[in-house]
Amino acid sequence: MTYITTSDGTRIFYKDWGTGRPVVLSHGWPLNSDSWEAQQLFLAEHGYRAIAHDRRGHGRSTQTWHGNEMDTYADDLAALLDHLDLREVTLVGFSTGGGEITRYIGRHGTARVAQAVLVAAVPPLMVRRDDNPDGVPVQVFDGLRSDSLADRSQLYKDLADGPFFNHPTQPVSQGTRDAFWLQSMAAGHRNAHESIAAFSATDFRADLARFDVPTLVIHGDADQVVPFEVGGKASAALVKDAELLVYPGAPHGLTDTHKQTLGEDLHAFLERYGK
Repeated sequence: MTYITTSDGTRIFYKDWGTGRPVVLSHGWPLNSDSWEAQQLFLAEHGYRAIAHDRRGHGRSTQTWHGNEMDTYADDLAALLDHLDLREVTLVGFSTGGGEITRYIGRHGTARVAQAVLVAAVPPLMVRRDDNPDGVPVQVFDGLRSDSLADRSQLYKDLADGPFFNHPTQPVSQGTRDAFWLQSMAAGHRNAHESIAAFSATDFRADLARFDVPTLVIHGDADQVVPFEVGGKASAALVKDAELLVYPGAPHGLTDTHKQTLGEDLHAFLERYGK
């Protein structure tokens, strides 16, 4: 197994497949790098070095007590890029991972970054506030927190059986839903609970304003976790010259329901670099 150790002693697990220009994949809540395996394999087989890590508190990384917020997630990503001395990186973030790469650019800039991709991502800001009236009511996230404390195993089963993979014409298998549950249960209890605030209440609008590399935004218009209007549509409007791809009828978990299409779209975007 491959790990880096951050400045506070946290061990971050990562998978490093293939050779070529690097692509770094940041996963969603409460999953880990295994959730990217279809795209990671596809990209590695098509001439790219595909790297995916487990966020602190998730998967095989250290279950830290502190640091379960976006600034630390972004700094951990910076530590990974620095340790591997990656250049001309394409950062790809799904859901919470989209927040992670957005905050990375906000805090660390794009000296190492060639392209960015937001997939069903949480930026610019999920929760409804006076200055974000179209956001998701805070009661939705309060419910997630309550359910996480009451019976998080059942919460993850309910998410997998319901809004995460909801797609009437492309239902996912029981095995895929089981994999979601298994990955989710591998996250630390405190880490997963605190991460709900991190992905829902962090304001990424200033971070998106710092994007100065080609950016692709991919979102399903039937996303019941990060609604399209709150996430992808709003982010694409805030990043200069961003390209927006909308997957008709796609749910939140499109890394599984649309794995082939997503791999091909990522590959096409990567191939346009430098042309």
